[in-house]
Amino acid sequence: MASEGREGEHPSVTLFRQYLRIRTLQPEPDYGAAVAFFEERALQLGLGCQKVEEYWSHDPFEAFKDADGYIYGRGAQDMKCVSIQYLEAVRRLKAEGHHFPRTIHLTFVPDEEIGGHQGMELFVKRPEFQALRAGFALDEGLANPTDAFTVFYSERSPWWVRVTSTGKPGHGSRFIEDTAAEKLHKVVSSILAFREKERQRLQSDPQLKEGAVTSVNLTILEGGVAYNVVPATMSASFDFRVAPDVDLKAFEGQLQDWCQAAGEGVTFEFAQKWTEPQVTPTDDSDPWWAAFSGACKDMNLTLEPEIFPAATDSRYLRAVGVPALGFSPMNRTPILLHDHDERLHEAVFLRGVDIYTRLLPALASVPVLPSES
Repeated sequence: MASEGREGEHPSVTLFRQYLRIRTLQPEPDYGAAVAFFEERALQLGLGCQKVEEYWSHDPFEAFKDADGYIYGRGAQDMKCVSIQYLEAVRRLKAEGHHFPRTIHLTFVPDEEIGGHQGMELFVKRPEFQALRAGFALDEGLANPTDAFTVFYSERSPWWVRVTSTGKPGHGSRFIEDTAAEKLHKVVSSILAFREKERQRLQSDPQLKEGAVTSVNLTILEGGVAYNVVPATMSASFDFRVAPDVDLKAFEGQLQDWCQAAGEGVTFEFAQKWTEPQVTPTDDSDPWWAAFSGACKDMNLTLEPEIFPAATDSRYLRAVGVPALGFSPMNRTPILLHDHDERLHEAVFLRGVDIYTRLLPALASVPVLPSES
C-alpha cells in the first residue's frame, strides 16, 4: 500500500487521506482542524471561504473585538475573564512591591462545567491543597445588568435524577394496561407540578431571588424502539437545583413518594447528588466578609448578596471548611454565560482588574484567626 508522498500516489488520493486523518468523530470532533483544512484548500485554489457559526455573530474562539469595545468569545464572562483579571491584579501588586501577611494562591482547575469531579472535588482532598492552608477563597460569580455587583455566599445543591419506569410491553395497536409510559407520565406530572409551584413562589415574592427556591427541569426522555412497539422500560432525567434551606432527607422522601404513587416498577437513581450545602457568613462580624465588603465600600461598589442559582467549585471548598464568595466584577452587563454571542466590554474587563487589585490586598491582610492558630 502506498504511503503519503510516495512516488506514484495520485495527489487527490493524498489529499483524501489527509482529510480522513482528521478526527471528526463524536462526541469530541476536531472541527477546528477540519475548518483549517478547508481554509487551506480554498487559499490554494484561490476560492473565497466563509465560516458560519450558528447563532454567533463571530467565531466564538476568535476573541473578536467590535468597534464599540465588546469582546466576543466563549468564556468571555464564564470565566476566562476572571482568570486574566486575577493574573493582571497579581502582576500589578508584585510590580509595586507589595507584601501581605497572607499568601495569595491562584488555582486553575478543570472540569467545573461537568461537575468538577475530576477537578476541584479531587483537588481539595490532595496534600497539595492541604499544604495551602487556605483560609478563604474567591470563585466565579455572574454579571449584573444593573449598577450593582452580585456576590454569592451559597449555592443550590445539584441533584441529577433519573426516573425509570417499567411496565407491560406489547403491540402499539392495543390498549395495554400498566405501561411504562403511563406510570412515567404520572411522575413527570408530579415533578412538573412541583416546578410550577416553585416558579409561582418566586414570581409572587419580589424579595426572593432565583437561588432561594428549588428549580427543576426535565432534560432527557428515553425509551422505545419503534412506533408500533410499546416499550417495557422508559426513563426521564431531571436537573434539580435544591435551595440551601431545604431538608434534603425529606426532599429525597418526596421523590420516593412521587415514584411510589405512579405505580409498581418505578424507581429513581442519582447521577449527581450534593448533600453538603454550606453558607459563607455575610455579616460584618465575620472578618472575611468585613474585609471583602469594606474594600468594595471604599470603591463605592454596591453589593447584592445572593444564593448562586447553579453550582460552582465553591461548594467543594465550603464543604472542607473554607469560606468562599462567588464574585465576578461585571456590572452593567447582561448575563450571557453559555449563551450565543457571549461577550464582555473591555472597559468592564479592565475595571475588574482594578477591583481585584484592591480586593486581594484587603483579603490577604486579614489577621490570623483563632481557628487558624
